[in-house]
Amino acid sequence: MCFYVFTNLIAQIYKEYYWEQSITIFFYNQEKIFVKKIQKKFCRCIFFLTFAPKLKNNYDYIESYILVVAKLRTKSCEGVCSSLLDSIKKIYKHSQNEGGSTITVESLIFLLIIKTSNNMKSFLVDQNGFYGEFGGAYIPEILYKTVEDLKKAYLPIIESESFQSEFRTLLRDYAGRPSPLYFANRLSEKYNCKIYLKREDLNHTGAHKINNALGQVLLAKKMGKKRIIAETGAGQHGVATATVCALMNLPCRVYMGATDVKRQHMNVERMKMLGAEVFPVESGNKTLKDATNEAIRDWCCHPSDTFYIIGSTVGPHPYPDMVARLQSIISEEIKWQLKEKEGKEDPDYLIACVGGGSNAAGTIYHYIDNLDVKIILAEAGGKGVDSGYTAATIQKGTLGILHGSKTLTMQTEDGQIVEPYSISAGLDYPGIGPIHANIAQQHRATVLAINDDEAIRAAFELTRLEGIIPALESAHALGVLPKVQFKPNDIVVLTVSGRGDKDLETFLAHKDEI
Repeated sequence: MCFYVFTNLIAQIYKEYYWEQSITIFFYNQEKIFVKKIQKKFCRCIFFLTFAPKLKNNYDYIESYILVVAKLRTKSCEGVCSSLLDSIKKIYKHSQNEGGSTITVESLIFLLIIKTSNNMKSFLVDQNGFYGEFGGAYIPEILYKTVEDLKKAYLPIIESESFQSEFRTLLRDYAGRPSPLYFANRLSEKYNCKIYLKREDLNHTGAHKINNALGQVLLAKKMGKKRIIAETGAGQHGVATATVCALMNLPCRVYMGATDVKRQHMNVERMKMLGAEVFPVESGNKTLKDATNEAIRDWCCHPSDTFYIIGSTVGPHPYPDMVARLQSIISEEIKWQLKEKEGKEDPDYLIACVGGGSNAAGTIYHYIDNLDVKIILAEAGGKGVDSGYTAATIQKGTLGILHGSKTLTMQTEDGQIVEPYSISAGLDYPGIGPIHANIAQQHRATVLAINDDEAIRAAFELTRLEGIIPALESAHALGVLPKVQFKPNDIVVLTVSGRGDKDLETFLAHKDEI
């Protein structure tokens, strides 16, 4: 068949689903690779093979082609390429056993279309900063240039060899990565499956937040910023930011709701000891939302020299994508650690708590487009989803704009933000990261609301079965386990996002209820 016949055939197959994207055709033969873009608005990326009618003489070139694709496409597509290569190898082996290859160009193209058709739609951010209908950058004019500069700078910098070398060295030698993937034997026995805990609680500063803080402060320095501000709820992001600013000799101010200052006193003192200025916010409900509001006001007043380190996958683009990329070290490690322990990279389930969503984004990043891996997100049910005291944003929220991003928000009919409630200071946020809003809406993830009492019970259970005291935030992820019917061979990876030292007073206050 000629080139135009094939492109027309592909067009008919894909136009219903991928009309808004672009199509790139890759030709490969024994001598050269030719790349041709044939239409700007068509489909995401379709790869077209031209081989001799017999596969037998060209097998080595198929492998070379797949390796080229893996480099040209995003990381989330590498699994597709690998799977395709395995399929071609199997067909080739079968044809050899039958006495010779009978694979034609038409067969190869059909195989390629079938293998990519269910994997082309990505749940990661698009080129405009959106995850489906969620995301974007809705910002005051005074911040427009600052955010635009960040948009242009963040990918070239964080993907550069020099940044990655320094970042990964700090993750290893300073933060203590890789964090262990621990097989929880007694917990596994109780829930009749194989449960692995991704131990982010063992990082320096006691949580996953150090991954993002190291990356963003490095980025700020490379952009020439002289001052760092941050918001914090449970204090973990504030401590991580203060820690890295001490390391890199940068002034730091952390905004924290006055309510959280009282219930997270230990972390407040840690930040002060590290040299940060902690600013208690007295407005609103005096929690994370209000701390974020105050940090944005500061940013508006000092846009030229100040870098705002957002701790979660919230805020205007590029923050949700930037935070997810910096936290993706979590899922990157899970893949090779699980390969070592189970002989395969993919678990059956990934479980993480979600407030804004940074640890969850890091946990699922390298699996998000792999539909064979089930994702369960645990949000804060508070005293019950319908009690009026909840932070279950995905279940109770509606579409709105919050802190520069279009996402699900807890709001009244006229758009006024409803104050969230959770026993966990890190989960009482009235919005959700756009990446999580999208995968919830697209049914890529299952979202469960875990109430306060369920989280407390789960925390004590892990403590007494495995000798690990989790943060209240992580306890919500553990609260998922009794709600899911697992099979004995299911491999479950659950991220323990932080340790529970900061929450001991809360645990002790509720110990008689267990």
